[in-house]
Amino acid sequence: MTISKKIVLIGHFGVGKTSLIRRFVENTFTEDYKVTIGVHISKRTINISENEDISLIIWDLEGQDDIKKTRPSYLLGTNGFIYVFDLTRPVTFEHLNDELAFLKENFVTTPIKVVGNKVDLVNKIYLKEHSEQFDNVVDYFVSAKTGSRVEKLFAKLAEELI
Repeated sequence: MTISKKIVLIGHFGVGKTSLIRRFVENTFTEDYKVTIGVHISKRTINISENEDISLIIWDLEGQDDIKKTRPSYLLGTNGFIYVFDLTRPVTFEHLNDELAFLKENFVTTPIKVVGNKVDLVNKIYLKEHSEQFDNVVDYFVSAKTGSRVEKLFAKLAEELI
C-alpha cells in the first residue's frame, strides 16, 4: 500500500532548498543556481515497511525573507515542513524562532524539521559559536552538495507522517 504526503520546503532565497530536493529525488548536485519562482513540485516514493510505501510530494517554494509573505494556498494541505537555512549566511537564521513560532501557531499538528544546510562549508568551531541559536531548534545539519544526512532527514520525516 502507498500513501501520499505533501512536504513543503521553506526558507530564505539561496539556502539550498532546491539542491536538497535534487539530492533526495535525483541524487544529484549542481553549482548552477537557479531561482525558484512560485513553486516546483517533485516526487519520490520510499519504502517504510514491508507492506508500506510513502509517496512524498515535495513542494519547493520560492524563497522568502519573511514566512508570512508565503502564499497561503501553497501551504494548504501540508503534512510536513522542512525549514531550511544556510549555515554560512546568518541573515537566514536571525529570525528562526519567530518563523518557527508562526508555523507552529498556524500548523499546530504538522511536523517541522529544521535544517541547517551547507554544513560542508563550516567547521565545528563555527557550530559551537552559534550553538545558542541552534540548540533545541535544529534537527539536522545537512549538505546538499555531499548528500550528508539528506536521506536521513526525509526518511525521519516520512516515518513521522505514518
